[in-house]
Amino acid sequence: MKFKVKRRMSVWRYLALGYLLLILFGSFLLVLPFAKQSGEWGTFADYVDGLFVATSATCVTGLTPVVTAEHWTTFGHVVIICLIQIGGLGFTTLVSILFMAIGGKSFGLYERTAMVQSVGESKLTGVKKLVKRILLGTLIFETAGALLLMIRFIPDYGAVGIWYGVFHSISAFCNAGFDIIGPVSLVDYARDPLVSLVICFLIIIGGLGFCVWGNITDCKGNPRKFSFYTRIALIGTAVLLTVGTALFMVFEWNNVSYAGFNFGDKLLCSFFNATTARTAGYFTTDPATLSNSGTLLMIILMFIGACSGSTGGGVKVSTFTVILVGMFSVMRGKKDITIGKRRIDQSTLSQALAVFVAYLCLTITATLLINAIEPDAVASFSAVMFETVSAIGTVGLTQALTAKISIVSEFILIVLMYLGRVGILTFAFALKRRKKGEAAAVRRPVDTVFIG
Repeated sequence: MKFKVKRRMSVWRYLALGYLLLILFGSFLLVLPFAKQSGEWGTFADYVDGLFVATSATCVTGLTPVVTAEHWTTFGHVVIICLIQIGGLGFTTLVSILFMAIGGKSFGLYERTAMVQSVGESKLTGVKKLVKRILLGTLIFETAGALLLMIRFIPDYGAVGIWYGVFHSISAFCNAGFDIIGPVSLVDYARDPLVSLVICFLIIIGGLGFCVWGNITDCKGNPRKFSFYTRIALIGTAVLLTVGTALFMVFEWNNVSYAGFNFGDKLLCSFFNATTARTAGYFTTDPATLSNSGTLLMIILMFIGACSGSTGGGVKVSTFTVILVGMFSVMRGKKDITIGKRRIDQSTLSQALAVFVAYLCLTITATLLINAIEPDAVASFSAVMFETVSAIGTVGLTQALTAKISIVSEFILIVLMYLGRVGILTFAFALKRRKKGEAAAVRRPVDTVFIG
């Protein structure tokens, strides 16, 4: 008698399916009557809104078709922040924490692989230490952020300011951008250095990624001992923040978005814009009031996104850096791609280009579809482009379009947010199926294609 041995689900499918199940569970909780202020089960359209918000929270995006502060009850807010926390830490991190909590003594190779893939690590050793570090680091940063925000929120809102501090600290660190203050995000705090800089600090730390600040901790802050990737992440982030701040100052200086602001206010808002565009979703100046050049700059920053293995999305800083350096290397006739004193493998460039082109194709396709579905009076081209990049980059910034679009367009954005959080390559590998008896790939003859 022959017995069929069931093959274990691939790591890629495990990650993709984990996020999907979490989204569906979250949407079920948000559709419950006591999760909404209306207290009703609602229609199919209401469920789609709940599914949209569950996807946005799990994928740490921040886009929402309803006003978070007004539509959901305290229970709904708790569900949203729990989804944000799980989505920010990563589904496999949660599973690993639960496994350790119930007495798991060791991780198998499969569990280790899933864990390191989800947080951008490369080594399979020390997974337990990695999980504990992620949990402890997250707790420290979010607690510090919450306490600092309470300094401002408690005097402004009373005892509920404690909850506001906790909610917005978690949301900022996880680069989610959900807020429960009102429909205008943090506009009331545009000139407040405490709130603006604390939110920016949390966004930047969350956007650097667990492996980056873990490496910084191991090296005791000594830049000479940082890993090659950590240096790329830190330098790339610093350059994007500096250039982004400077360009926002130039583009928005005389624009209505900065009306009535002095130099210090404009500098603070420009730094906030450059930071939040890195996949956070909060805003102190309404994105709909940005100039055309400011809007394009924000789209570019949203598309690039944060660092690999972080709470943020986008094509990632390292991907953009490798492509940029590779482009200059080709133009200068060099065969090798070098960054500093290190050489980048050609396969890394190929992978970076695949991710970049995939994100670009998805963004263009989604923009084309939504523009075809929605009337021009409802959705302008620039607003749709802004929304689709915000969705696939898991940013959450919006030009007030999400609440106006149809259910079909909502589903398109849901797919973009899901793919943006899971990762294009992860999803592609999850769909890949190795055929029975499939042999190793045969290398075909080389031929020439004219370029440029």
